[in-house]
Amino acid sequence: MRGMATTQRDVRPAAPPEADLDRAVEVLRLLADRTRLAVLQMLSGTEMSVTAIAEALDRPVPAVSQHLAKLRAGHLVTSRREGTSVYYAQATEHVGALVTNVLHHTEHTLYPLPPHHALEE
Repeated sequence: MRGMATTQRDVRPAAPPEADLDRAVEVLRLLADRTRLAVLQMLSGTEMSVTAIAEALDRPVPAVSQHLAKLRAGHLVTSRREGTSVYYAQATEHVGALVTNVLHHTEHTLYPLPPHHALEE
């Protein structure tokens, strides 16, 4: 086989490292919750206080705080304190892209013309 040219079919992509896959599964488990996914979408391009998030979701503040603690532990949100209020934001642009992509993909499975495409017209 020496001297033969390698074709695209001969090249096999390597699987990601086990540690990367394990961490990705953890992130997806965090996203697999309706409240946490909604919170992350609401934080797109902005920051919000726990109280504002709870009011927008019509959920109790302690319940929202628990979800935010999980998201912070998973490195999906950051927090900052201002006086007695704590404000949360998406940790990186990758979090925003992940949330947007999963919601856009979902729209493609639910609607003949996904709402995010209808906005482009």
